[in-house]
Amino acid sequence: MVPDYAFRPMSAADLPLLCRWLAEPHVRQWWGDPDEQYALVSGDLDEPAMDQYIVTAGGAAFCYLQCYELTAWNTGFDAQPPGTRGIDLLIGELGMLERGHGSALIRRFAEDQLRQGAPRVVTDPAPANRRAIRAYEKAGFERDRLVETPDGPALLMVRD
Repeated sequence: MVPDYAFRPMSAADLPLLCRWLAEPHVRQWWGDPDEQYALVSGDLDEPAMDQYIVTAGGAAFCYLQCYELTAWNTGFDAQPPGTRGIDLLIGELGMLERGHGSALIRRFAEDQLRQGAPRVVTDPAPANRRAIRAYEKAGFERDRLVETPDGPALLMVRD
C-alpha cells in the first residue's frame, strides 16, 4: 500500500530539519557541501519562482522537494515548452530509502503538476546516481540526454 504523501510548503521552521538532512552522508553524496546547500535552499524561501515542500508520509517528515520555473535559472536544459517545471528532491531519513517512496512521491507530484497545466516536468540527476534515475524512471520519466549544468554533468529526464 502506498502511503498518503502530503506536500506541505516549507517554512523557516523547517530549516533545522533540512540542515540535519543535508549533513547526512547519503544526502551529502549527491547534494554536496551541506553548508553551501543550506545557504542556497534557505535563500530560496522567498524566491517566487521556487516552490519548496517538506514531504510527509503518515504525518512523518522524510523528504525535501523543490519545484521551480526553468526560466528562473540557467539550467543548461536548452529550450523546453513554456511552463515546464523542474524538480529536485532528497530523502533525508535513511530508513525511508529503497522502499519505493521516491518513485511513488515523484509520480504523484509530477502528475499533480501536469494536471495543473505544466506541459512537462524535468529533473537532472547526476549520471552516476542510479538510485535517483531508477526512481524517476519508475515515476514515468524518460531519459533525454546528458547536459552540462552549473553543477556539472547531469542526465536530463522528462515527463510529459
